[in-house]
Amino acid sequence: MTGGRRAAARSGGAPATLTLRDLNRATLARQLLLERAACAPLDAVERVAGLQAQLARPPFVGLWTRVHGFTREQLRSLAGSRRVVRATLQRGTLHLVSADDYRRWRAPLQPMLDAGLAAVLGARVAGLDVGRLLAAARELLAERPRPFDELRPLLAAAVEPGTDPRALGYAVRVLLPLVQLPADGAAWGWDARAPFALADAWLGAAPHADARPHDLVRRYLAAFGPATPADAGAWSGLRGLRQTFDELRPELVVFRDERGRELFDLPDAPRPGGDAPAPVRFLPDFDNLVLAHDDRTRVLAAEHRARITSRNLQVAATVLVDGFVAGTWRVERTRAAATLRLLPFATLPARTRREVEAEGEALLAFVEPDSRGREVRFEPRA
Repeated sequence: MTGGRRAAARSGGAPATLTLRDLNRATLARQLLLERAACAPLDAVERVAGLQAQLARPPFVGLWTRVHGFTREQLRSLAGSRRVVRATLQRGTLHLVSADDYRRWRAPLQPMLDAGLAAVLGARVAGLDVGRLLAAARELLAERPRPFDELRPLLAAAVEPGTDPRALGYAVRVLLPLVQLPADGAAWGWDARAPFALADAWLGAAPHADARPHDLVRRYLAAFGPATPADAGAWSGLRGLRQTFDELRPELVVFRDERGRELFDLPDAPRPGGDAPAPVRFLPDFDNLVLAHDDRTRVLAAEHRARITSRNLQVAATVLVDGFVAGTWRVERTRAAATLRLLPFATLPARTRREVEAEGEALLAFVEPDSRGREVRFEPRA
């Protein structure tokens, strides 16, 4: 970003305007996607404000594409040593975050989890004695960590036989601070039936009591700014963040986008400008880069949005070309060979195609290191 734009943003004059490409490059810089970072994986997890972890493999791919020399064992070690955790956080979905961030963020996110409980279960939990339910869950999980398939019927028996076990399980999952435990020997750190434990027992300390969202907003801007309150709400799931932004306004800088919307940012956060080069990068399923803004056009053209999200809310793995989502990808494995299938949204120039293929081959080597044969295959245009 130029000094003139920064000065305009800090002064009392009209806010500087950031173009779409300016916003794209600023976000890529925060998300470690303009160049791979030479930092520890734990630092990267915190810098990008956590990684979406609905599935076990995506956080590994997300770190591989962001951190120079990243290996699977590094993340497995962080999980085993309890320095990162997999838990229900932003948007009520599983995320991988540092243990410190989990303890800081759990209380500010609770209003969103409460609202999600009411929206999802509604009358199914009408009249439920929540205190009794959570006491029963704490007692059962204090005995030992348990997967929810085991926990649900025990909760129903302890609270009121005949109560919907899945409703009870969901209520416990969003109301009680829990973490999902890693599995020894699992290729991607966690298995399908990973047990949950009480967060305070696993981490040796309870989540912080401060429920104000101000630090959460600062961390969001550090990882995804410049942004609007609606963008921060899309990432976190929290409503009504405009007041928090207004209270933080004296310590933030303000810009406008090309549509005149007000954007907030941290004063010294990187804003390299729209002409900064952006290499080809592969993002995993559910990556927060494509989910963390109300207006996703800074990375994903509006006409392509439906191509990456399915009716059952799955979010496809994507490939970035010149900083923007240019297609989707998946890996297919046979007994001996692995194939990376690319579905571009448009015909790629020959040079770009070679760059995509080279990065795809490196991705295949990371995801399927024991395959004897590997191939990157371009599918017909989606």
